[in-house]
This record gives sequence, C-alpha cells and structure tokens, in this order.
Amino acid sequence: MLPEPLNLSRGWPASNLFPTQHLQDAAVSVLSNPTISEQGLGYGPDEGHFDLRKNIASWLGRKYDLSTTLNADRICISGGASQNLACVLQVFTDPMHTRYVWTVEPIYHLVFPIFQDAGFYSRLKAVPEDESGIDVCFLEMALQKITTEQPPLVTPERPYRKTYTHVIYCVPTFSNPSGITMPLSRREALVRLARKYDALIISDDVYDFLNWGPKEPQGNGNVPLPRIIDVDKDLDGGPTNPFGNCVSNGSFSKIVAPGCRVGWAEGTQDFIRDLSAAGSSHSGGAPSQLMSTFINEMLEKGSLDKHIQETLIPAYSRRALALMTAIKRYLLPLGVAGPETYSIHGGYFIWLKLPTSLSAREIAKVALEEQNLLVADGELFAIPGDGVPGNDLRHRLRLCFAWEKEDKLTEGVERLSLVVRKALACTEL
Repeated sequence: MLPEPLNLSRGWPASNLFPTQHLQDAAVSVLSNPTISEQGLGYGPDEGHFDLRKNIASWLGRKYDLSTTLNADRICISGGASQNLACVLQVFTDPMHTRYVWTVEPIYHLVFPIFQDAGFYSRLKAVPEDESGIDVCFLEMALQKITTEQPPLVTPERPYRKTYTHVIYCVPTFSNPSGITMPLSRREALVRLARKYDALIISDDVYDFLNWGPKEPQGNGNVPLPRIIDVDKDLDGGPTNPFGNCVSNGSFSKIVAPGCRVGWAEGTQDFIRDLSAAGSSHSGGAPSQLMSTFINEMLEKGSLDKHIQETLIPAYSRRALALMTAIKRYLLPLGVAGPETYSIHGGYFIWLKLPTSLSAREIAKVALEEQNLLVADGELFAIPGDGVPGNDLRHRLRLCFAWEKEDKLTEGVERLSLVVRKALACTEL
C-alpha cells in the first residue's frame, strides 16, 4: 500500500497560509463603503484602480528604499504575472519584427506556451546560467551574431506603439528553478546590453518579498538589491528611449493568494500608458477590479505587510531550513549535490543535482509510482527547440518547500532518498 501523497513539485503558495481573515476584513470594509464598492464593481480605468496604483508605488518605494518618489503613472494593474506577460507581448512585440525571445536555461517552464501563443513558437533561445544568473557575455555574442548575419525583419506599421527587436525574460531574484539571484553588476550589464540591441527585459519579480536573508549592502547602509527596472531607471542617466528597456512584472499571487488574480507592471510612463491600453483591457475594463479594492484595503491598513512579515517569512524560512536539513541528512551522503551554499534565503525552490549515473526523469517516475511522491525533473525547465551546449538537465531535480506543510518535508526527502538509494544499487550491479 502506497503512503499518503506528498508533492514537492508544486510551486504554489501554501493554502494554510492564505490571509483569509485579512481578506474577509478588507472585503467587508470595501463592500460596506458605497464610494469604494461602486468603483470596485465597475469596469474601472484601463490602468487599474488608481488608489491601488498609488499605494503600490508608495509601498515599492519603501520596500526598495528608492531615492526618488515612485509615481502611480509608472504602475498599471494586471490580472497576475502570466496575464501581464501575455499583454506585454501583445502590445510591444510583433513576430514580423521581433526576432527572438532569450531566456536563461533552466527557467520556469509554464512560461513557454505564453511566448508560443504570441507567435514565437520555435523562436525561444536558451542562454546559460552561472552562479550570478544569466550569462551576459554569451548573450551579447549571440545577439551580435544574429545582428550581423540576419537581414532586418519587417517593421510593422504601428506608429502608435513601440516594437522591440528582442525580448529577454528572466527571474532575477530567487530564480525558478535554480534559486539564483543576480548581483547588481550583472543587472547593470544586462540593462546596457538590452539598450544596445533594442531588447525588452521582462523581469518577473514575483519572489522579491519572500526574502529572509541578509540585505545587499548598497551605499550607506543595508537596502534591498535594486530591481532591473530600478537599474534601467537610473543607470547612465536613465532610459535611452521613452519606453525604457525593462518592465517589472509583479504579482500578489505568492504573497496573498493566486486566486486573487491581481498583479502590477512597472515601467516608464509611456510604457505603462500603452500597456494599459491593450485591447483586452480597453474593452473589458481593468483586470480584477473588485479584488484590487480588497488588496488596496490590505495595503492601506498595513495587514499585507503584517502578513508577509509575521506569517509568510517565518513559515517559509522554517520550511526551507527543514527541507535543506533533510537534504543534508538523507541525500548528500548518496552523492546528491545541493546549492553551493546550504542556506536558502528566499523564494520557493531548491535545485539538486543527482549523480550522473542517475536519470532525474526516471527518479521522478519511480518516486511517484513507489513512494506517491511528486518531484520535478530538470528537463521540464529546458528551452523547447533549443538548449545550452553541455547544460545537462537530465540529472537535475527541483524541490519546492512552499506547498507542503513543514512537518511533511523531511518525510518527503526521506522517501526520495529510498528511490535514489535503490537506483544507485541497481547501477552497481
């Protein structure tokens, strides 16, 4: 008889940590106030609920210790990070002109269909990842080669819109699946490269607030690491065109609940103006308009910050420690390699490397069949139709510490170790 199911593959927030009471209080407050509820139950402006945009701008300014005031005109509301990515591609790319989508390998696998649906099927390009994130030198050589060898693509007749020549997609902080965070120097190099080759960096900043590690030293004191959008705003005098070369893709899915379907985009004023004017938003109204008023209430009352600091960060940091402790105890002695530093300071994931005699896909298959345990094998995160030479993901596993309860993580790793131990024994026969 199989043991109870355990899922170390699912990259979802823990359902038992949802701020149900805070949301209930916010909903009652909003729906009891006709002035706010009338706005929430209407279509709303294309850019989204203004009070939420204003409060997100203020909130981000505090969180990232920005030296200049962040205004609401740099923010628009989205229906979450994935929906916003689709809108960005609709508005700012054209398959007749935009050459390729460049993304680090390994990368979040469910993003591939979004790019393919936008017309970039078979036009996703893999870039290697090192200990500092995306390999900018590799990317520059690839961009230079394409610029030299390929004729210019058709420039679409869209004088009302900016259309980028390339797209660069990344998760710069606690990347999915590797957990790597780009240092400031790498972020600056990437922005300079994007400016040089007319590329739009789509920066998924969805894990930034799930950070319980030491802050990055910048200037006088400890402040959070600047986002790529902050770098683009200030580096070398600021953006070289009115639209800039980066959009920050934010979401409340990981810090409130994914069912809220509320996120935000940050960019230059021109970029946000055009993004919010996407046909679907102009016709259908602001995304998640009613829920936006609930989230805004949580921001204004301070309950969102309280939830992050008093519930999420303590819980996820304990889970990460429990999972890493179990990995050290049960998997490292079997030749499984974990992160170079055995401390996880944020995000959701731990990226493992199996002995080269073992197949991660086979380990995942046997773990499900014999241990009722779900883990994600590394080939899920390979760029379809392309790949980095020598980047062998066949021996990689991704484990998530967010979904399962803390007391189940050790058991999950112990079950996985039984599968690995058995597989190793078979290879020795």
